[in-house]
Amino acid sequence: MKIIIVGCGNVGSTLAEQLSTEGHDITVIDMREQLVKDVSAAYDVLGLVGNGASFNVQSEAGVEQADLLVAVTGADELNLLCCLIARKAGGCHTIARVSNPVYSSEIGFIKEELGLSMIINPQLTAAREMARMLKFPSALKVDTFAKSRSELLVYRIDEDSPLCNMKLKEMSMKLHCDVLIPIVERGEQVVIPGGDFTLLEKDNITVIATQAKTIDFFKKMGKPTAAARDIMIIGGGITSIYLAKQLLQMGVKVKIIERDINRCEELAEMLPKAMIIHGDATDKDVLLEEGLVETEAFVANTNFDEENIMLTLFAKSLSKAKLITKVHRIAYDDIIDSLDLGSVIYPKYITAVHIIKYVRAMKNSLDSNIETLYRLNDNRVEVLEFLIKDNSPIVGIPLVDLKLKPNVIIGCITHKGRLEIARGQSVIAVGDTVILITTQTGMHDILDALK
Repeated sequence: MKIIIVGCGNVGSTLAEQLSTEGHDITVIDMREQLVKDVSAAYDVLGLVGNGASFNVQSEAGVEQADLLVAVTGADELNLLCCLIARKAGGCHTIARVSNPVYSSEIGFIKEELGLSMIINPQLTAAREMARMLKFPSALKVDTFAKSRSELLVYRIDEDSPLCNMKLKEMSMKLHCDVLIPIVERGEQVVIPGGDFTLLEKDNITVIATQAKTIDFFKKMGKPTAAARDIMIIGGGITSIYLAKQLLQMGVKVKIIERDINRCEELAEMLPKAMIIHGDATDKDVLLEEGLVETEAFVANTNFDEENIMLTLFAKSLSKAKLITKVHRIAYDDIIDSLDLGSVIYPKYITAVHIIKYVRAMKNSLDSNIETLYRLNDNRVEVLEFLIKDNSPIVGIPLVDLKLKPNVIIGCITHKGRLEIARGQSVIAVGDTVILITTQTGMHDILDALK
């Protein structure tokens, strides 16, 4: 597909990298010449220096032939204007990044009236990701598949875990839990494991199951399965407001520490059910006085990465709380991962991922049988959802008899709305949806998984 990206910041550059890798024809537009040069050279895409809201600039970028224009500059109104002009000039699909909370209650109206395909709010998206993680405090990452019937969680094996030194084929018999572990990340290595694979301490494992069976799994691990009942949030920015509103609706006690007294007054007005504390969270005495040791969840959510990292490390040293750390700069993710900061949220990366999912859905509707596609573990693993149609050669054959390619595993099957973990004797029927996990890329049909 031909895609135009307006804005070469973190979101725009991430989109350019991912989408060019997937074979799309990408053009980036930005008024900052050096950024355009850097992105063009790094990802081998066409770059234009200019105002993305200019009809002439969009025309030069080929908007009349474009399938999609994505506007992800730092200015909401500019993004909306870019999309409006693209719709009028080229009739293409459009996606706008809109961050201002003022527009949050008007998103439906704006999307419909301007003819937008999608509106993405980075702060709201990040807050939803945080809230999802807080529902499963023991998980580093939480996602859903099969129309939310299946949970996908990432869990790090600690030294006291019953999984230590256990072979995967022994897990069902010893722990009596019906989950699948299709991905293991060990250091720099990512593995689609077989039954003889032995789990070790510090492995990051991906667990797939229904929500009920996921809860049962964590109970067997001796880990908390209920959502955090109280939370301490550092920083009173927009993301904190979105997060606090969601948690308060869930009955969670919310405490926000903010150093700006004027902002505290605004927060108290916007969040009357939350406890707003005026104080400097970099002062450890403030954190201790406000109950850091006893809190069940701690979110470092300031606008400064270094401060968030420092606060999380301090909280980790004193508390057993679920830790969430917001980080803006994605260039240092390898170093950050080595610090074991709990669940790390990259708002701009999350924004890019949501846009990329939409782009894949567009492409898939044109030339493949994939219902949904996700990439995990730094894009080294693909999770694909296929709808099984009439006359598929895999229908009616037990999975144990299917000859799958190496590093391919069928994770779960949804049959008539009921999800089951795939086992050797499972049989796929017409109309089923099948989740397939692989380290191979480029599959467009489930038959591509067969030898």
